[in-house]
Formats: sequence, structure tokens, C-alpha cells
Amino acid sequence: MIPTLIIPILVTTDLPPETDLAVLGRYLADAVTVLHPPSGPAYLAHLQGRTFWLDRPTSPAEPSQPAPIAEQLRFAALLGFLTATAPPAASAKDVLADARTAITAAVAAVYGDFGSPPAVLAISGQDVRERTPGGAVPAVATDPALRWVRAAHMLAG
Repeated sequence: MIPTLIIPILVTTDLPPETDLAVLGRYLADAVTVLHPPSGPAYLAHLQGRTFWLDRPTSPAEPSQPAPIAEQLRFAALLGFLTATAPPAASAKDVLADARTAITAAVAAVYGDFGSPPAVLAISGQDVRERTPGGAVPAVATDPALRWVRAAHMLAG
């Protein structure tokens, strides 16, 4: 039987202030659909979480705060659960490393390189439940049926 690991995670990264958090969530969820370890076969994973800004944007009603500059980056985050059908010898640490590689590549491909890769950290499930803001945007992968078909083709090839 293939073991299933469920890992509560926090993903943080700097992004342009005009970034659509729903799109970011989709990119992150899609990035981990198929994880490729440095050695061994690829395996399937699923990310369920919510994205939000960690920093508070300034508003015109706050004259003491400088107006945001388009070139300034904002700190985005995702809290959620990564479920993976990992190879039998894989640990949660291994799965997290594979997810980190996939997420880093996806963020760099879509948003560019801002000098530091996204942080992908294991946290407690309680932290996910307690620290996800009410207004956070769900991270929804591309159409799940298409996602699993693509994953099956990648694993077969």
C-alpha cells in the first residue's frame, strides 16, 4: 500500500502588489500536483489551502503611511495541507523538500526571481486552523479532472 502523508504547511514569498491571490493559489496548487524527487519515481500530491497578504496594505485614509510604490513587493502567504502519495521510504521532510522545489520553480517561472526563493515550511495543523485569516482566498487547482489526467500522463511517461 502506498503511504499517504498529510503535512500542514506555510508558504511565504515576496510578490508584486498587484498579484491576484486566487491566481497565486492556483499556481501553488498546480505546482505540487506531481512531485519529482531527486531520485526515485514521481508521485502525486494535492494542496488545499488559502492565500492572503501578510502585510497590511496602506490606504488613502492613513496619511501617516507612505503610499505603496508599484516596485515594492508585498509578502504573500499560503496556509494549508499538502497531501502526498509518497514512495514508501519517503518522509514528511522528503515530501516537503520536493514541494519546495516545485513551488520555487513555479513562483520563479510566473513572477520572476526576486532574490530569495519562497519559504515552504512544515507547521502544526492547529496553526493552519487558527492563523488563516477569515478573508483568505482559497487555493484552487486547475480543473481537478484535467489535473489528474496530466499527472497520470506524467507518471506514465
